[in-house]
Amino acid sequence: MATQQTATAGRLLVAPSVILLFLWMIVPLVMTIYFSSLHFILTDPDSRSFIGLQNYIDFLSDPDFLGALRNTLILVGSVLVISVVGGIFVALLMDQQIYGQSIVRLMVIAPFFVMPTVSALIWKNMLMNPVSGLFAWIAQSVGLTPIDWFTNAPMLSVILIVSWQWLPFASLILLTALQSLDEEQKEAAALDGVGAIPFFFYIVLPHIARAMTVVILIETIFLLSVFAEIYVTTNGGPSTTNIPFLVYELAQHSYDVGGASAGGIVAVVLANIVAYFLVRIVGKNLES
Repeated sequence: MATQQTATAGRLLVAPSVILLFLWMIVPLVMTIYFSSLHFILTDPDSRSFIGLQNYIDFLSDPDFLGALRNTLILVGSVLVISVVGGIFVALLMDQQIYGQSIVRLMVIAPFFVMPTVSALIWKNMLMNPVSGLFAWIAQSVGLTPIDWFTNAPMLSVILIVSWQWLPFASLILLTALQSLDEEQKEAAALDGVGAIPFFFYIVLPHIARAMTVVILIETIFLLSVFAEIYVTTNGGPSTTNIPFLVYELAQHSYDVGGASAGGIVAVVLANIVAYFLVRIVGKNLES
């Protein structure tokens, strides 16, 4: 009886925070779904009317949607490859015993804590500027013509910026997995004369496989909503506009609240579909 009363009291104490969190998530979602069923242009608020699924049909049939979807997949896939592959090598380097190891690890992880807007501004003005940027100075030093990154290679520029932000996260998770590798396995491999490459592919890589799937899952969910880096650097365009930026353009430039709301719901659905399959992959990996 006392145990039941304690459990009931605990639920009552937790209930306000749970209810608040539930409302915090559900109310915006319900309002977005409601607005997505309306013809609602901010410049003509009196014309608000119910149109059902028409906003979804218009968004999905918009010629810019397929381009934004393609750019989203390219961005997510490229950043995942760079951050995971690069994260493995950085984690292997950080796992070595060197002087000032803690400082080196802190410096490697630091970019992950830089705000996306600040990171994009640093890359745009200090590194990739075709006149005064570091890359331009390096190119001129070796007799090459500086590249105007955001004009000639806009998607590559955004990929590099976002990869720089997420590489530390992947390195940190993979380093943690590396450090859990059994020392006896390392000693046995050394005694058997196993080379560095076979040791990596047959011992290290299978050991960090679970950590890699977790990195891919978490990064994918966040990379599907990349916005600040595109807004600060290229301000969209056919080469870099992804789905979140397309939704922004509908809301800010066209003042189409209904269309933007429908686009936001589509983005949420796509993110949940991707997350569902990734969770299943992670689950299978953890069970194996």
